[in-house]
Amino acid sequence: MDQKEPKRDRTFPTKVKLGNGQIFKGSSLYQGKKTTQLPLVYGKSAGPTKEAQYCTGGSLDPKLVHGKMVACERGINGRTEKGEEVKVAGGAGMILLNNEYQGEELFADPHVLPATSLGASASKIVRSYSESVKKKPRASISFMGTRFRDPAPVMAAFSSRGPSLVGPEVIKPDVTAPGVNILAAWPPKISPSFLKSDKRKVSFNILSGTSMSCPHVSGIAALLKSLHKDWSPAAIKSALMTTAYTLNNKGAPISDMASNNSPLATPFVFGSGHVNPVSASDPGLVYDISTKDYFNYFCSINYTSSQIVLLSRSNFVCSKKAVPQAGDLNYPSFSVLFGRSAFNSSVTYRRVVTNVGKSQSSYAVKVEQPNGVSVSVEPRKLKFEKLGQKLRYSVTFLATGGGKVGGSSSFGSLIWVSERYKVRSPIAITWQ
Repeated sequence: MDQKEPKRDRTFPTKVKLGNGQIFKGSSLYQGKKTTQLPLVYGKSAGPTKEAQYCTGGSLDPKLVHGKMVACERGINGRTEKGEEVKVAGGAGMILLNNEYQGEELFADPHVLPATSLGASASKIVRSYSESVKKKPRASISFMGTRFRDPAPVMAAFSSRGPSLVGPEVIKPDVTAPGVNILAAWPPKISPSFLKSDKRKVSFNILSGTSMSCPHVSGIAALLKSLHKDWSPAAIKSALMTTAYTLNNKGAPISDMASNNSPLATPFVFGSGHVNPVSASDPGLVYDISTKDYFNYFCSINYTSSQIVLLSRSNFVCSKKAVPQAGDLNYPSFSVLFGRSAFNSSVTYRRVVTNVGKSQSSYAVKVEQPNGVSVSVEPRKLKFEKLGQKLRYSVTFLATGGGKVGGSSSFGSLIWVSERYKVRSPIAITWQ
């Protein structure tokens, strides 16, 4: 299971006010009083070397930064380490600057002095303002505590993206789960900032990363296994994927903090969407995959039998006859590759769904077609007579004009709909 990290609706906002009156929203866990308007230094005005703009160890000149607000670029050393360097040099505050790659993502860190992070657009303005020669730049930081009900989830800028370079016929990631600014238990022997000079002790900390989203998904998977003891790992993954949601708490599409071209996240950013534990417990249908199915998939992406033996610790041998195409792995998503100039080229994938919902139920297919592709499904209706029954269907993707599609990818979805369930699979078309 490959899961990615979005931010939640809980934020720790700050307000940065420049001497020219411009105001920007930042983020910090610092709990002290607001600063006054302080002289702002950055880069050469904070130290003699290029490293001064990153506030690395020993790069800041105490004569230049004492009692001032220091702007520091992210990178090279840790975010709280930069604050420690500013404090050691006598600085009174710090503003962490994002670059374009880091986007508008704001980390809330337990700094050892008044400090905040700023998004890329605000950071660009701060850089320009701090280098002003005619006016003496100044800045202040106010700390707003904890706020709720911001649009969420939002995909983190640091979260890795698809498509998969090894197996592009499978959409990666699979799902997304909470992973930014998560309240987590913390060992009191380690300071919340990870700094040895920080003598604070806490029982909980605010953390971000895959190390936060992974426990969420693992816990949900364990709950599903306790509820459905006969489900395979693939069935559990299928339930998580087909019931994931793609709209935020305001009813709008989930956005992406790292995107410069489009603010909306795609299946190459959040996979099938954000996990929904309650819906995953009763998904209606699942896409199951056996161990042999995975081995055949490895064969289809050119793993040798000897390599598969190392992974499987079995005597599996790739068939010398026709190997199933990689896209036929019974995955709850569809990833198709077409040439940019492809027209009337087609690819057909096959799937098998297992009924785990109502014993007697009927499903009709609904397709949201990606740009540049016509999608047909056969059959268009599935009728189940009992639980555990398996039914097959095929999906044909016909390229109708990749050259007219902006960008290298287009997206859609395939949804099996019954009176009670909606079993959704994302579709990703990659134009090569």
